[in-house]
Amino acid sequence: MIKNPFIITKYVSDEYFCDRKNETDRLIHNIENGRNVALISPRRMGKSGLIAHLFNQPSIADNYNCFFVDIYATSTLAELVYCFGKAVFDQLKPVRTKWWDRFTSIIASLNVGMKIDALTGEPTFSMGVGEIVSPEITLDEIFRYLESSEKPCIVAIDEFQQISNYPEKNIEALLRTKIQNCRNTSFVFAGSKKHMMSNMFTSPAKPFYQSAMTMELTALPLDIYKNFAISMFEKHRKTVKPEVVETVYGMFDGCTWFVQMMMNELFSATDPGETCSEEKLGNAFEAVIGNQEMAFVETLARLSVKQRQLLRGIAKEGVVKNITSAGFVNKHRLTSASSVQAALKPLVENEIVTSDNGSYRIYNYFFSHWLKNK
Repeated sequence: MIKNPFIITKYVSDEYFCDRKNETDRLIHNIENGRNVALISPRRMGKSGLIAHLFNQPSIADNYNCFFVDIYATSTLAELVYCFGKAVFDQLKPVRTKWWDRFTSIIASLNVGMKIDALTGEPTFSMGVGEIVSPEITLDEIFRYLESSEKPCIVAIDEFQQISNYPEKNIEALLRTKIQNCRNTSFVFAGSKKHMMSNMFTSPAKPFYQSAMTMELTALPLDIYKNFAISMFEKHRKTVKPEVVETVYGMFDGCTWFVQMMMNELFSATDPGETCSEEKLGNAFEAVIGNQEMAFVETLARLSVKQRQLLRGIAKEGVVKNITSAGFVNKHRLTSASSVQAALKPLVENEIVTSDNGSYRIYNYFFSHWLKNK
């Protein structure tokens, strides 16, 4: 039973999912017409939730085998193949059919990692990445298995831009070749780094050029989210003032996870029969930040002095357009434009700072506020 309807972890059900009807319909339309999709949005905007919502729609759930593969933490082709194989295994495991015999006969190179649990008698996926000797062969086997499925398949690969950082050569060309030969499988390539994803799918020099319909996920419209939030309070015999939702939405530019996190705390701080008003905002915000303060301290501890100084400057500004300008450098007592560039690069690479069209801000709104006021 869901006690707090403002979900901040994984997708639960349609009831706790806010709208995205147009986006869901577009995804279904593209998939049913045999088109792959490149889904691009900033992190924490709700890509994974949208994909889970898509998989939960009757027209998809009843007619497709659906697989979600998160490759955010991968750094090699072998790790991608491991995540891919495990995702297929875990999704099909509960289905009591002849899939096991077919799975083990087609994906022979992964047999070493499939064992029977002595207590439950159920198959388990127990292999490690190091046991994947020939990633390309195993990848071929996985695709062959998907293509042999009695129902068409949908594979959603989250943080797809990671393949650009793999040390192996021509990974994009390799995957493009294998994917374009699939007739029974559609793909959703989701990514949070707009520049990298756009370059992969819209540059004529790239293997994935025009191989997918590009779709950008932006913030939910304020009116839609406001109605959703109000209805969630009402269903639990609580009330929230519309101005509260508007303020929270504006604090985070409508970025889904951060808005949900604040509404989760405000809902928790409101008793049944009570109204959530603006007076609760300050305490709720400080409570959310307090819960994350240890992580913020540890993040700072891993950074150099110049990186910390630059972060504080960005936090005080909120958004910085000319980050190497003399005005910004002098105002925040930074050494020089070149030192700012040197400090900025790892902050962007580690996604502590995000950039959009030459403007920079700290990715975590709560972290930014904490830095500004500490």
